[in-house]
Amino acid sequence: MKVFCLGGAGKICREAILDLVQYSNFEKITVADFNEQEGKDVVKWLNDPRVDFVQVDVTDIKETVLKMKGYDIVLDGTTIKLNGLSSECIAKAGCHGINLNGFGEENKWNDLFVRNGKTLLPGFGMTPGLTQMMAMHAANQMDTVESVRVSHGSFRPIAFSASIAETTTYEYDPELPTRVVFEDGEMKQVPPFARPRRIQLPEPYGETIQYIIPHAETITLSKALKDKGIKLIETRGTWPEKNMRLVKSLFDYGVLRNTPIMVNGKEIGIMDCISQYLLESEEGQQTELYGYALHVEVEGTKHGKQVNHTLYHTHPASDGSIPGWEKLRAYTRNVATPFAIAAILIANGQVEKHGVITPEEAFPNPSLLFEELKKRDIFVHEEVKVIKKEDVLLYL
Repeated sequence: MKVFCLGGAGKICREAILDLVQYSNFEKITVADFNEQEGKDVVKWLNDPRVDFVQVDVTDIKETVLKMKGYDIVLDGTTIKLNGLSSECIAKAGCHGINLNGFGEENKWNDLFVRNGKTLLPGFGMTPGLTQMMAMHAANQMDTVESVRVSHGSFRPIAFSASIAETTTYEYDPELPTRVVFEDGEMKQVPPFARPRRIQLPEPYGETIQYIIPHAETITLSKALKDKGIKLIETRGTWPEKNMRLVKSLFDYGVLRNTPIMVNGKEIGIMDCISQYLLESEEGQQTELYGYALHVEVEGTKHGKQVNHTLYHTHPASDGSIPGWEKLRAYTRNVATPFAIAAILIANGQVEKHGVITPEEAFPNPSLLFEELKKRDIFVHEEVKVIKKEDVLLYL
């Protein structure tokens, strides 16, 4: 089997490729990137005879399709704004595919994937991806499901790469129509910083205040849990507190609208200007605490009793005590690991459905993912409790 790793020189995708080198049976692993020097540096770093480099420009669809042909799966690590193009290339090349974002640009190619007998799984990393698996693990044990609250803390610098800077401005874009909650049978659009909620994450992260974000979980879980009577789905997230203070200030002053301004006779979006500064500044490249923390809370009924099923995850420390998990790598490896695991499972024929599918459709048995994560020292923990009548009052 062969895997084509698009955007493979990126800080997250290269960690996914490392996982493929360590755990997969791929005979050929191609690092494909526009940046030739960075791509070749990744090949040198991985130091494995199965790994090679191909330069690729995803905006040249015809040439990219030719380079992808013959591969079993494409691990797509490109940015949100390129996912439409990359999905087109994967579909036309006749490969399986998977990406990290899952914002819907892929759906137009569903019919071609079906005709080719191939699968594209958009949005499978930590969140979205593993979060849906955690929610479904709890829901599968319940008779009915009333609410799902997905939360995560993403502890990384605000702009350690262009794609991360893009994610920051995208998620808090005031005009974004996909920032929604599922409530009483319908999707309801909400503004940035809506519905603040205190979420207790495992140490060293602690208590955080999180807000609604535009993530695929709200959409995919509403479909997967329709027959369970689902009434409420909310997806929240947070970055380091310092990052959140900056983004909130940019929102309060209207900067996130990215209004064009004139600078030295040239027009530039004000947020584009700030993003570029963050990409080039020390402040944009560092943070005090690194890593990832997922928290998924599902409430419903089981055997006639009201239950709360909470899941969270832990990973090796970022303090340098565990080789390979130092600082930023504690964040990038968290995102990359479920990404790589899902790619391996798809390539090995363990996903039966073809077309553009959801994580819930791809992996009806979430424990399959959990077991693979354990091998990488990433653990999913769960707590189940019966909600007493006096506890219910606290939720009203």
